[in-house]
Amino acid sequence: QVQLVESVGGLVQPGGSLRLSCAASGSIFSINRMGWSRQAPGKERELVASISSDGSTNSADSVKGRFTISRDNAKNTVYLQMNNLKPEDTAVYYCNVVARILWNRVVDSWGQGTQVTVSS
Repeated sequence: QVQLVESVGGLVQPGGSLRLSCAASGSIFSINRMGWSRQAPGKERELVASISSDGSTNSADSVKGRFTISRDNAKNTVYLQMNNLKPEDTAVYYCNVVARILWNRVVDSWGQGTQVTVSS
């Protein structure tokens, strides 16, 4: 299986920055896609950004130009750099990893979630 450990989010003022990280561990042969989703109160979970094994990225229109996703393959870690944060970015952020593990299985794993609150 795959274990994911997310960094702690926090309270940030509008216009501020925050970086989230998520480290994957376990019997991992390779990691395909890594990403971040978020869920605000009363709303459905939505994809924020993802990054493939070849480094190609995808992000929601609402965060383009403000959030940057990156990964460190040597550390099996994905990062989300969030700049110019807005109150509407307030949500629980979840890390997601699609990895190939023992017996050539592909598993889709989720982190426990970390709260990000943007408020003055």
